[in-house]
Amino acid sequence: MAEFIYFFISNGYLLGATFIVCLFILDFMKSRKNGSLFPPGPRGLPFLGNILQVDYRNPTATFNQVRKEFGDVFSLQYFWKKMVVVNGFEVVKEVLINKSEDSADRPRFPIYETVGYTGDTKGIVLAQYGKSWKEQRRFAMTTLRNFGMGKKSLEERVTEEAQFLCSAFKSQKDQFDPILLINNASSNVICSLAFGERFEYNDGKFKRLLLLYNASLKAKSGLLGQILEEIPFLTHIPWLIDRVMKPQYELIAFLKEMILEHEKTWDPNYARDFIDAYLAEMEKVKEDGSSSFNEKNLFLTTYDLFIAGSESTSTTLRWAVLFMLLYPDVQSQVQQEIDKVIGRERKPMMGDVLQMPYTNAVIHEIQRYADIAPLALPHMTCRDMEIKGYHIPKGTTIIPNLSSVLKDHEVWEKPLQFYPKHFLDENGKFVKREAFIPFSAGRRVCLGEQLARMEFFLFFTTFLQQLTFEIPNDQPRPREDPIFALGLIPRPYNIHVVTRV
Repeated sequence: MAEFIYFFISNGYLLGATFIVCLFILDFMKSRKNGSLFPPGPRGLPFLGNILQVDYRNPTATFNQVRKEFGDVFSLQYFWKKMVVVNGFEVVKEVLINKSEDSADRPRFPIYETVGYTGDTKGIVLAQYGKSWKEQRRFAMTTLRNFGMGKKSLEERVTEEAQFLCSAFKSQKDQFDPILLINNASSNVICSLAFGERFEYNDGKFKRLLLLYNASLKAKSGLLGQILEEIPFLTHIPWLIDRVMKPQYELIAFLKEMILEHEKTWDPNYARDFIDAYLAEMEKVKEDGSSSFNEKNLFLTTYDLFIAGSESTSTTLRWAVLFMLLYPDVQSQVQQEIDKVIGRERKPMMGDVLQMPYTNAVIHEIQRYADIAPLALPHMTCRDMEIKGYHIPKGTTIIPNLSSVLKDHEVWEKPLQFYPKHFLDENGKFVKREAFIPFSAGRRVCLGEQLARMEFFLFFTTFLQQLTFEIPNDQPRPREDPIFALGLIPRPYNIHVVTRV
């Protein structure tokens, strides 16, 4: 018996050692598979690759360090998955614009597959480049335009919401954190388009949902979220996936409830909002078995619009208020221009932007310097492509480092400072810069860019027409460095508002 146990143990160790050696060999072969023309990158750990070498609280800092050693095009390995990071204006332009179709695909997102993003039904943002994506994006753009995007009707709706927000600010006593009020106001614009209604700022359920969304961003951007993305079978472990996705489940339940209510009351002859329009489109193509318009894509596309339309404007406005606290001289100059062009009584209009070069420059600099989507969303190559002499095989994940463009030392005079003159010429006229791509570029450019620009201008000018933002007397100067949660968001801060009489 003793001899049998000894034989089993000794052979068990041998089998284990053999297994580990085989894994090392496989890992080595995998790392050499792409050949010498594949972009270089830092050496990773066996099996793990570089996943533990990235600071997920500030991934762009890690990428900037790697870029210094390996140049504007380098590779990283997460477990056995290779990805390519592209940096600097010229390279990012080549990938996203000059070769936009080659890089227009999306990789898999296993954690999102747990909530329905599977097969050809992936909405718009996470969908693979193909027929379904083109149908959904084209429909969303057309429908948003029909409901006022870029038109006077929506402009009036945004201006009205900006007035509500200013009134809410004025009603606050002494000092307060503006995050919830800003989140609610910016979300109300897309809610009016998607759901046909806005929510009161004191709606407890809606405030809860916005907080849950922020929590979900934070959870998905951490190390555990990345591990689940790279080892998909782990997403089948309920307690593990819940740690990343639990805040999102309540958001999903809210949207499904809104869609269910619409299905009970919609009129095929009259579309109140995006959901109604989508239901009408589903009815129109119900006999077409190849159509991508179905219940699942209705939910996912509405979810995409809600999230994208809420978060980008909200985060940018929070940065705008913070920068006005930190740079009161800039705030004062914007207010002087508002007083000169608009005055104190008339409501701002989009047409005013043509007469307000300094305000327009400040708005663009807020977007550039805040850099709210530093890494955009990952792209994937649809076919083999070449970047700066490197061979990138079909199916390779590409990460566009937008931060390296918005803060490119070869493009901007003071890339790491808040400097509105980046967008002014020597005569004080507004100048748009080619490297200004906060909404990404190419085939996957943000479909709500036009709406976001309108919202930001009207909210910002309404703010500074009526209010002056100050740091509360008993508060230290707010910190300017951001928190990374899939994007860059400001650290919590309090404000004190003074009404401009």
